[in-house]
Amino acid sequence: MTVRPPAQAGRFYPGDPGALARQIDGFLAAVERPAAEVSPAEAPKAIIAPHAGTIYSGPIAASAYARLAPRRDVIRRVVLLGPSHRVYLEGLAVPSVDSFRTPLGDIPIDRAACDAVAALPGVVTDDEPHRLEHSLEVHLPFLQRVLGDFALVPIVVGRASATLVDRVLEALWGGEETVVVISSDLSHFHDYATARRIDRETSALIEALDHRHLDGERACGVYPVSGLLHLAQRRGLRAECIDLRNSGDTAGDPDRVVGYGAYVLH
Repeated sequence: MTVRPPAQAGRFYPGDPGALARQIDGFLAAVERPAAEVSPAEAPKAIIAPHAGTIYSGPIAASAYARLAPRRDVIRRVVLLGPSHRVYLEGLAVPSVDSFRTPLGDIPIDRAACDAVAALPGVVTDDEPHRLEHSLEVHLPFLQRVLGDFALVPIVVGRASATLVDRVLEALWGGEETVVVISSDLSHFHDYATARRIDRETSALIEALDHRHLDGERACGVYPVSGLLHLAQRRGLRAECIDLRNSGDTAGDPDRVVGYGAYVLH
């Protein structure tokens, strides 16, 4: 059994299991609409959530993850897509390992699903894009605390068309047992007021499923986000922004912020 060890524990999130669990649970308890108020019928098929250090983006990510809690006993597989930050990549990459490890434990990889999508054009099996990538890793503790036991299909997305990402998502879409998580922050390094304006515009595009006018300046996860929006258009899904803040609202300098949005798709 091969394992991808945590690369960002102690950097993007607490490395101590107890401290990490308490932090994530605290974020989930503080959301505007807690899980207890969400009916299973309202639980989304897909979410978009940010991937910065948890002190910065964790409260916003928790808004999306709280919506999954009513389906804890139903969801058995998570399809997780995030952008590549450290390795240049054309297309998409799945790992070869059998599990991803966090301080909270090991998450089994759905090897059959990874091997199946690796046979699609534009998808490769390559561990290097996954080795240090934080855009997937920071979501894992949230998933572990909210869902408990599940299998993971982790996919790092490089330069890829919305059609290609749509094709991969369609192959993994499944039924009620599968949820899709797309990892993306929004604007980067503007002052607070400018970021608010840009991020509101970006949110309007996402809610309109308008992937054609998104770009990397608006959302660092533009490729996976665009693919999900392309699929949502085709499948008749609806996107809703449930939280929109930036690092100036949480733990950062308001003169130079990163934007974060939480979105649910039904």
